[in-house]
Amino acid sequence: MNMKPMKWVCLLGLAVGLASCGVDIPEETKSSYETMTIEKQDITVPIKFSAKLKGQADVNISPQVSGQLMRICVSEGQQVKKGTTLFVIDSRNAQLELEAAQANLMAAEASANSAKLEYESNKNLFEKKIVSRYMLDNSENSYKQAQAAVSQAQAAVSRAQVNLGFCTITSPVDGIIGEIPVSEGLQVNPGTHLTIVSGNTLMDAEFSVPESVLEEAFASGFDGKMEDAIKLFPDVMFVMKNGTEYPHKGRISTATGVVNAATGTIALKATFPNPDGILYSGVQGTVVFPDENKDVIVIPQLSVVRLQDKSLVYKVQDDSTATATAVTIVDAGNGKDFIVTSGLNVGDKIVTVGANNVQDGEKVLFPATTQNKK
Repeated sequence: MNMKPMKWVCLLGLAVGLASCGVDIPEETKSSYETMTIEKQDITVPIKFSAKLKGQADVNISPQVSGQLMRICVSEGQQVKKGTTLFVIDSRNAQLELEAAQANLMAAEASANSAKLEYESNKNLFEKKIVSRYMLDNSENSYKQAQAAVSQAQAAVSRAQVNLGFCTITSPVDGIIGEIPVSEGLQVNPGTHLTIVSGNTLMDAEFSVPESVLEEAFASGFDGKMEDAIKLFPDVMFVMKNGTEYPHKGRISTATGVVNAATGTIALKATFPNPDGILYSGVQGTVVFPDENKDVIVIPQLSVVRLQDKSLVYKVQDDSTATATAVTIVDAGNGKDFIVTSGLNVGDKIVTVGANNVQDGEKVLFPATTQNKK
């Protein structure tokens, strides 16, 4: 036997009985959608460009002399100061060359002293008319040649001293040691790459921007010099690949001034201070420009309904009904707002929360309370 019809008859009879006894039955209350009234405001939009860090004073370390690598005095990733010993090359040959050059200098100085004595002697004899002018001039020339030989020997000693000094390689800048692709005992020469010292006191973030970005700067009113365009850029931020924002802001320091024909971009560098040494050469991240927008219409993203290639909002009319209105929007870059460039005016009211559930022409605002029937 089917009991469902009997169930509904009983429920209907119960409702009629309650009504006859004077019990109030509440009416269904429709709630209003959340709305906002359009106003203009200022908002900063982050413009992002992929970048790669490089130490402003990165130095490629290579030997200036040939020899066996005797000692590696640092390790990869080590922080070093200017003048810190990095590598030591076998200095025995350089020491022998220095000693030989010093011996040659002593011999040249002795020869020069002998030539000087002979010249001074001939000069006295010439004054007494004992020797001829020829002998005097000849002794003078010999003395000058001996002096030149001394100068050459002194230069050889200096060169040998420099080569001996090259056997100890020191850091030219404060920085961090990069990869060391060599090992102790290896025979090295002036073409051997030993490591890179990344001078990380100041770090350059290298990136490219579309040509239109600089065109906007040129339109801001200056005489067209690239250095003046750079001054117009605000301070920028650097964000690591994991989303961490670097605490120190940087400034645009250089621009190539030449547009890449293939990409339509211009290469720029932003310089960041690195007092704590937490930035490293080769690190990739994002340079963020703060683009300030004055007196613009900003609406929450949840108020926008996507319909194919259109962006719609529901504008609330005077009779509380909603009308679908097409708008042109730009992402505000904060993950929650859009900037409206067309389609809305100050004073318009739009549906925010629940906009996806609204139908065109539907009433969206209702009185706060509804009178119950007796």
